[in-house]
Amino acid sequence: MLVRLLYASRAAQPLTAKLVSAVLAECQQHNPARGITGILCYSDEVFLQVLEGSRDEVCETFNSIVRDPRHAQVRLLSFEEIDERRFGGWTMGQVNLAKVNSSLLLKYAEKAALDPFALSAQSSMSLLEELAATASVLGRAGC
Repeated sequence: MLVRLLYASRAAQPLTAKLVSAVLAECQQHNPARGITGILCYSDEVFLQVLEGSRDEVCETFNSIVRDPRHAQVRLLSFEEIDERRFGGWTMGQVNLAKVNSSLLLKYAEKAALDPFALSAQSSMSLLEELAATASVLGRAGC
C-alpha cells in the first residue's frame, strides 16, 4: 500500500548550503532502497517535504526526521493512502525557494515567504505540485 506524507519543520540551526546538502545526501543514499520518493522545499529556516512510498517505510523515515536534531517543530500536515505517486520521478527532488519567482508563493500564501505552518495542507501540496510542473525541482530521476 502506498502512502503520501506531508510535513513541515524548522531548521534547528541556520540553514546553510552544507546543511541542505547533508539532508539531500542522506535522501539520495537511503531512499532508493526504501522505495521512498518525494520532494523537499526549503527557504530561510523552513523545510516542507513530501514522502511517498510504503506505509512502513514512510512512517520509519518520518520518525527518523522527528528525532533528527537538525529539525525542530516538526509538524505532520497530511498523511493519506494513495493509488499512485505524484513525485515518483525523484528519490528526493529539491526546491530552493530563494530561486523561485515570489509571485508563485503569493498565489498560495498571504506573503511571499514559505510558511507551511500558516497554510492548509492542500495549499502546501498545490504549491509543491506547481513547482514540480514548472520545472523548479532539481534532482529528477535519482536526486
